[in-house]
Amino acid sequence: MMLLAQTDFYYANRGMGWGFDGTYVLIILAFLISALVSAKMNATFSKYSKVRSYCGMTGAQAAQRILSSAGIYDVRIEHVSGKLTDHYDPSNKVLRLSDAVYGNTSIAAIGVAAHECGHAVQHARNYVPLSVRSAIVPVANFGSQLSWPLFLAGLIFSFRPLLMIGILLFCAALLFQIVTLPVEFNASARALRMLDETGIMGRQEIRGTKKVLRAAAMTYVAAVIGSLLQLLRLLILSGAFRRRDD
Repeated sequence: MMLLAQTDFYYANRGMGWGFDGTYVLIILAFLISALVSAKMNATFSKYSKVRSYCGMTGAQAAQRILSSAGIYDVRIEHVSGKLTDHYDPSNKVLRLSDAVYGNTSIAAIGVAAHECGHAVQHARNYVPLSVRSAIVPVANFGSQLSWPLFLAGLIFSFRPLLMIGILLFCAALLFQIVTLPVEFNASARALRMLDETGIMGRQEIRGTKKVLRAAAMTYVAAVIGSLLQLLRLLILSGAFRRRDD
């Protein structure tokens, strides 16, 4: 019977006195990258949350002006509880701003609100990557829910077809994350441009806002890197890189 790579790792490390799976190094690396990027994002947002904008607008007020300047009048702006839970809901055309953004007058709050407006503008202008991302949401959700259970079942019962199905479903979820990158970076670029064009922020303030949005965008990059490391782990455990003598 063919042995899976996970078994190889286990026995390769038994001499060390542990039942250690070497692929956990990939999980630790993904965790460290995510933690560092998240810490940087929180620190940057916290720093610029203390810098009041010269215009004195709240995040909600700035969002309303940006949407109006873009000719968008059918998007509601609502308050949502939580920290940095801001998002644009294209199905209901609702822009939801969190506690730290909705009523806050800082350049960080206005920057985040403008970023979400960027998504609303993408939706109104039929921005292709956003349409692609919306189209693959059902497949990505299905893949994220079933990829690991199927993969683990295939690993336990040494049934290779289940392993491959699990990996393919995981790739579907990874594809969603990859498509998200241009959507997020484009929304930030639109936000900075609209803040300048509407006169909500001066150039000096925009520099600080750009740092906030860049730090936020890096969390998506870190998520993709983490998923790629997870995919590598799945491939190793499935034996995809192991020479077989059968």
